[in-house]
Amino acid sequence: MGFRLPSSLIPQAKQLLKRSSGNASAVPKGHVAVYVGEFQRKRFVIPISYLNHLSFQQLLNRAEEEFGFDHPEGGLTIPCGEDAFIDLTSRLQSS
Repeated sequence: MGFRLPSSLIPQAKQLLKRSSGNASAVPKGHVAVYVGEFQRKRFVIPISYLNHLSFQQLLNRAEEEFGFDHPEGGLTIPCGEDAFIDLTSRLQSS
């Protein structure tokens, strides 16, 4: 099963993959690392299948609006509260 990134995120995804390729062992195949939090950021490793869900794509759109393609942590940064992110990923995991 594949997933489709919005065309505006493809260059960003390629850039992130290049940055993380030297440290690929830290993220299992089929997963992506994201940084979550509004002030203090925490790193989460999530399945790439989550990127296909509408609710997660809305978070990616917020990230693009807030950070553009310059993410302060060097990886994909999601501007939402940690509790909200955990709630979302829990719902995605159970579906």
